[in-house]
Amino acid sequence: MDTDKIKEEVRLRLMKTISEADQKMTQRELAKRVGISLGKTNHWVTEMVNEGLVKFERFKQSGNKSAYTYVLTPKGIEEKFRLLIHFLSRKLREYDILRKEIDDLNQEILKFKKV
Repeated sequence: MDTDKIKEEVRLRLMKTISEADQKMTQRELAKRVGISLGKTNHWVTEMVNEGLVKFERFKQSGNKSAYTYVLTPKGIEEKFRLLIHFLSRKLREYDILRKEIDDLNQEILKFKKV
């Protein structure tokens, strides 16, 4: 998988997790939910904050100093929508290719059964 596809997929997973979260969470918790390392989570979240896609606020009342509320900005919501459309389109193309391969394999199996 090329790096652009990986970047899109990771960013989409992070955005989906952030938009579905209804509570404060640490980056460690975010990393665990998304299934990537803490270092990569920090990198991607920082990048998205710098791009204005995500904002965060520290919980002052929290005993956990690393607990934040992550929120998609309006720009982030638009980017999530764009990524969803692009991801779905790519997956549908991959599905069509896979479906063709499966049909071809089934045809080949049928030829062997006739022999």
